[in-house]
Amino acid sequence: MPSLWLDGRNEQSRGTPGVPEELTYDVVVVGAGLTGLTTAVLLARAGKRVIVVEARHAGAGTTGNTTGKVSLLQGSKLSRIAAKHGSDLLRAYVAGNAEGRDWLLRYCESHGLSVQFEDAYSYAQAAGGLEDARAELAAGRQAGLDVRWEADADVPFPYCGGVRLPDQAQIDPVPLLGSLVTELELHGGVLQSGARVESVSGHGPLRIHVRVNAGGATQKVVIRASQCVLATGVPILDRGAFFARLTPKRSYCLAFDVPGDITRPMFLAIDDPTRSVRYAPHGSGEKLIVGGAGHTVGRAPSAAQSVEELAQWAVLHYPGAVQTHFWSAQDYSPIDELPYVGPILPGSDSIFVATGFDKWGMTNGVAAALALSGRILGGRMEWATAFASWSRHELSGLTTAMTINAEVGVNMAKGWLTPSTVRDAHPGEGDGVVAGPPWHLRAVSRPDGSEEESVSPVCPHLGGIVSWNDADHAWECPLHGSRFAADGELLEGPATRGLSR
Repeated sequence: MPSLWLDGRNEQSRGTPGVPEELTYDVVVVGAGLTGLTTAVLLARAGKRVIVVEARHAGAGTTGNTTGKVSLLQGSKLSRIAAKHGSDLLRAYVAGNAEGRDWLLRYCESHGLSVQFEDAYSYAQAAGGLEDARAELAAGRQAGLDVRWEADADVPFPYCGGVRLPDQAQIDPVPLLGSLVTELELHGGVLQSGARVESVSGHGPLRIHVRVNAGGATQKVVIRASQCVLATGVPILDRGAFFARLTPKRSYCLAFDVPGDITRPMFLAIDDPTRSVRYAPHGSGEKLIVGGAGHTVGRAPSAAQSVEELAQWAVLHYPGAVQTHFWSAQDYSPIDELPYVGPILPGSDSIFVATGFDKWGMTNGVAAALALSGRILGGRMEWATAFASWSRHELSGLTTAMTINAEVGVNMAKGWLTPSTVRDAHPGEGDGVVAGPPWHLRAVSRPDGSEEESVSPVCPHLGGIVSWNDADHAWECPLHGSRFAADGELLEGPATRGLSR
């Protein structure tokens, strides 16, 4: 099911399909989410010849499936940064997010886009979460934010105390993306939809190798450019090994029609299970949006069960709520809590990355666009030290990196060994299973009650064995988060091609 934001919208028709008319540009931006399109607009304003290459359509990834919160209070993010890096990098991170937020809100105002200004809360659901909530209060004050402790809140769900930051914002991201596409094209830029970047070679100029869907046929073309920006969630190029410096996370959202009033501020629980709450204007009324049920990609025993628990939580606390939408999104958590924005390799000024926004892409994504466009145009942001793609401060995440990569090794071995114990290779409706001996493994699924689909379960990125997400009805690699439709079509990198048939 499409997200509340994408449902009924025509974003899939935006952009230019087929083979690009021009094959030489100053900058190629890969990915048409908020980061990619904002970067492209900023560069096009400065006179750069820019093309945005998007495998599906604008907003098909995380931006079109976000909760749309634009906040400097970000769950327990600030206290985690403070604990690892101290006050200087904390303040730099907040300064970058503040500049990203302010740019986005000015853009919305000048282009007539709707914004709701509401307070944001990071709260504890039970007494066990109060210590973390108070740590977030201290970190917020350390960063210079006007955070306040609220012992009580007028909400229908469990609230034990939390932090409030006044005057944050929430948006519908899809009109914003549409406006960015329009401005990009007005400045001579191009959005090339239905085109997947498979690799980048060369140094000056770069050669960007693209697979284009043109009239039902596939064609490969090469676009030449001086510079390339990878705004693809996780970088699709392995150089820099960013896939090993990030943890891919899947989380879920539900929208409801609710009789009576809906909570006005934006709430995010600091303790488990995570619960996110906001309202959204929709048509002639409003929707309640509830988020949570997150897990590391490919490693949830049953995502559907967690989503059902999330739905039950919403109905329990908002009696009469009727679910209208369900969707999910993918985010990437960096090992040292800070985003990676900058050159893909130290000293490089030709290929850039923007990743590790850790579920806060509305502010971090725009901050990344400001930092990258500034660097390409010859300037630097003072706060960009907190967004470095390569820095000594990443050493603080070394233990985390060792842990997550040990888990990758365990999941690699488990993926190859477990299928041999599966007896029934014919899944029920909505289910999927990997079965067979190691020399002939198959991933078999029956999405939405259709005929069985059978594909290779071997992820083309680094050879992990995929597992079935019973909420999204998709295959997920537990190593680095690549995702595939039931028929093997690639949905999410770092893989650059689908599962073989």
